[in-house]
Amino acid sequence: MKTLLQINTSMLETDSQSSQLSDKMAENLLSRFAGMRHIKRELSKDPIPHLEHSLFQCFYDPNAAVTPAQQAALALSDTLVSELKEADFIVLGAPMYNLMIPSTLKSWIDYVTRAGQTFQFTETGPVGLLEGKKCYVAITQGGSFLGTAHDLATAYLKSALGLMGITDIEFIYAKGLAMGPQAAEAGLSKANQKIAELA
Repeated sequence: MKTLLQINTSMLETDSQSSQLSDKMAENLLSRFAGMRHIKRELSKDPIPHLEHSLFQCFYDPNAAVTPAQQAALALSDTLVSELKEADFIVLGAPMYNLMIPSTLKSWIDYVTRAGQTFQFTETGPVGLLEGKKCYVAITQGGSFLGTAHDLATAYLKSALGLMGITDIEFIYAKGLAMGPQAAEAGLSKANQKIAELA
């Protein structure tokens, strides 16, 4: 049985355009693969704590988890890593906040990027351990930053996911959402068209 892991990250929750696009992409995948397991996380409702040094140490050395906070962080990281390993498909809803991804998504990435679990160090550099997964990322932008030096979210997500071996990524963009009704409608229309093509 295949598994779909969906991560929504907008502070607007169900009113969010990125979450709605993510939901639509997930629905299309679920309709294509009958019986597919669906793991969905809404990080605005159930946020992942920001990483601290005492917690980060435990990800490299589980025996260092001696306090309740460290043990809870390690258990959460183990769960998130397990979900990611099991996933055949990954769908991320990623609005652009101040030229970057939400801090909630960064926290999720911090908790799943673990040496020996999702990547490993070698003599020639880090190698991802999660190859063979398909990822879809719905990025929403108030402005029109795609293809410019300000499009930091795309570059970061390619690098962060690529570090773990997730390189088969399809980006779905809805841009211009704060540039007036006409621009917003055009941006959403293009994003929905992209989802239809991918489906």
